[in-house]
Amino acid sequence: MPIPSDQLELLSQQINHAHRSAVSEELSRRGLSEIGHPMLLTILEGYQSDDPEGHAQRDLAVLLHISPAAVANSLKSLERGGYVRREPGQKDARRNRVMLTDKGRSAVEGCQAAFQAVSERMLAGFTQEERQQLLVLRRRMLENLRRPAPQPPQVKEES
Repeated sequence: MPIPSDQLELLSQQINHAHRSAVSEELSRRGLSEIGHPMLLTILEGYQSDDPEGHAQRDLAVLLHISPAAVANSLKSLERGGYVRREPGQKDARRNRVMLTDKGRSAVEGCQAAFQAVSERMLAGFTQEERQQLLVLRRRMLENLRRPAPQPPQVKEES
């Protein structure tokens, strides 16, 4: 018997909401509740080692699947909090580099530990095989959603 798609949609929304709440709680426990978008810090940390020139805000928006305006707002907040600083690019002064401060690097470690704690809590009782299977299935779901949506069937007009 097929599972109704509305049940899968509801469950997906419930998991997403519960995950966000758990991450928020874990960040608060670690004194990192003021960080608006913890994944942004984590990605910035990865960028620090990749490219000394930094990356454009639009690159961060693509990676995070959020708008460039949302990245700009998050960066402003992180800058006010002392987690990042912006400086002109060495090769192109029109392109600001976003650099982590020492406080930002410390926050990245805390964010990564929070993500790990939430993941372990969420996957408690799952075997390694089940975790691997879940990873494969969720990646496939993501790939499916990133493909263009199929065109709806054409409705023929009756004469």
